[in-house]
Amino acid sequence: MARVEREGLQVDTVLQEFIEEQALPGTGVSTEAFWKGLSELAHDYGPRNQALLDRRADLQRQIDEWHKMRANQPHDHEAYKAFLEQIGYLLPEGDAFEIETANTDPEIARVPGPQLVVPITNARYALNAANARWGSLYDGFYGTDAMGSAAPTGGYDRGRGARVVARARVFLDEAFPLQGTSHADARRYYVDKGALLVDDLPLMQPEKFVGYRGHPKAPDAVVLRNNGLHVELVFDRTHPIGSRDQCGLADVRLESAISAIMDCEDSVACVDAEDKALAYGNWLGLMKGDLTEQVEKGGQSFTRALNADLAYTAPDGNPISLKGRALMLVRNVGHLMTNPAILLRDGTEIFEGLMDAMVTTLIAMHDLKKTEGMRNSTNGSVYVVKPKMHGPDEVAFADETFTFVEKVLGLPQYTVKLGIMDEERRTSVNLKQCIRAAKHRVAFVNTGFLDRTGDEIHTSMEAGPFSRKDFIKRKAWISGYENRNVDIGLECGLLGKAQIGKGMWAMPDQMAAMLEQKIEHPKSGANCAWVPSPTAATLHALHYHRVDVFAVQAKLLAGGRRAHVDQILDIPMASFRKWSKEQILREVENNAQGILGYVVRWIDQGVGCSKVPDINDVGLMEDRATCRISAQHIANWLHHGVVSRDEVMGVMRKMAEVVDGQNAGDVAYHAMAPGFDGIAFQAACDLVFEGREQPSGYTEPVLHRRRLELKAA
Repeated sequence: MARVEREGLQVDTVLQEFIEEQALPGTGVSTEAFWKGLSELAHDYGPRNQALLDRRADLQRQIDEWHKMRANQPHDHEAYKAFLEQIGYLLPEGDAFEIETANTDPEIARVPGPQLVVPITNARYALNAANARWGSLYDGFYGTDAMGSAAPTGGYDRGRGARVVARARVFLDEAFPLQGTSHADARRYYVDKGALLVDDLPLMQPEKFVGYRGHPKAPDAVVLRNNGLHVELVFDRTHPIGSRDQCGLADVRLESAISAIMDCEDSVACVDAEDKALAYGNWLGLMKGDLTEQVEKGGQSFTRALNADLAYTAPDGNPISLKGRALMLVRNVGHLMTNPAILLRDGTEIFEGLMDAMVTTLIAMHDLKKTEGMRNSTNGSVYVVKPKMHGPDEVAFADETFTFVEKVLGLPQYTVKLGIMDEERRTSVNLKQCIRAAKHRVAFVNTGFLDRTGDEIHTSMEAGPFSRKDFIKRKAWISGYENRNVDIGLECGLLGKAQIGKGMWAMPDQMAAMLEQKIEHPKSGANCAWVPSPTAATLHALHYHRVDVFAVQAKLLAGGRRAHVDQILDIPMASFRKWSKEQILREVENNAQGILGYVVRWIDQGVGCSKVPDINDVGLMEDRATCRISAQHIANWLHHGVVSRDEVMGVMRKMAEVVDGQNAGDVAYHAMAPGFDGIAFQAACDLVFEGREQPSGYTEPVLHRRRLELKAA
């Protein structure tokens, strides 16, 4: 790769040209100031970054030794807890405080709802996610199994369509009840003297009427609001649906993905300057508002772009507008990885998280400089999600990093708001201190069960064999972890100021199950939760209409903590190991199949997130977090002799053939069998057989190394 020198940095020309020719113009930041600042950040903060990683490794070494010294002894919880306090892993909680985050947008502070997470390297997905602020409830019901049966194939099914319309009317009656009638019987919606009337009858709660579009006596659209979320009723008697509807209702559109995380981390495969320039370029297009993508669908080609804001007339006759796009956050990488896009004076690679901090914030300045039109943050903030931080010192380091970045770029301190992923155990047990370390920036705390479980296994690798994965989910530690995240967040003043989030629904084709189960997230006090698709966002939005999350949070705050550190420190090891050989191999096969199905696309095609059929052919959204838990689980069983190396290798080869079959229709796919000598298969084996030695059990070092190997070849 060609490089140029910039302020002591050797920069790949692909990245250098992107920064200087695309990212910098229009920001007011000079080329010299940017590179000088990035060089200082890389050279001065890099050693501190490394020291934090060394601290992680030292703590892990001490924990491993503690467990080894007590091998074959009953686990002593109190002694273990005291030991963690002694080595500085478990810290004193400190006095009460509340966050001081200012200038957060309504989507962060006051509007509950679904949150989409998408790979930033895929422009089509990124645009879909940004535009998922609004979604059709009719489409959500008709095109999924949400009503209990699979979506039909072929032409329009009028019977199913009628059931969809009836189901949507039930939702309207629940969220926006009428005085003396039902939405199912409505024949006319109109506005009179600032009030919405339905067949001459008002809403039971007239204040839920927000506005309309068109003529008040026969509006084209009516907007309502419940629990902070908007619903648009679209009337069109020329529409195929509206023409058969008694009041001309053609669609019910829900405010769906309130926010969207544009991901530079777990769902992408970015290993060099070429990849990073693609990721940064799409983020730039989103922040400038000019990102487009040519889409082929149904035999037609069209250009997809960001949706405009929506204009209405308020009840008092004044114009109002509603956001047409999700509020966009950007997820930087964590503290671990380096990237060859930039080399330092000593020839080592830049820490990727430091590069992300500078470049993604620079790019967001294009949005900050807007005063009108298509804006992301109307309150002048940048939202950065920071994953995989271990404890308060690492959060404090992130806070200081962004203070430095803001100074270089000429931004007010605390312009950048921080989302703290509570997905590593040292963060979970010290969550209050983690929030304190960034109390002027915290915009959300969010649990991540998969990464959290991967870290749980790696941290306690020497303690003994873990339960099977389904049983790990049933252990006490997981409910303690999820509840305590909400409890601590509320204690630290996040109510009405920041998001408290929950993790991903990983089965995008199983919307009926999601509707049944994911309502537990708002019921638990989470004012946002992750979904895998725009359609899932629309359906999950129904839960926030049924549950007043802020009322739930206020009740939880008044009731005190439900979970404590002792629950979280309850290691989910196998209580009884009466597993048959068949059960053991089945568990390993399930893990191996997921690893292989994900890794083969990551290595061969550079796809960082994909729907991978599991061993039962159920499509699961896989990213590095799901890969981490599966690899660590096999590594744990290998280490403790539950399964042998030869047995695992046999399973890996068997499952490679299964994955080959599942991908037989993909023309870009390279089969792993019968040679089992490709880089992708080797990478999957590395994750398993070298899993115990990987830092914190992360998959990135292996995946990056093997992907770079393939690209070089």
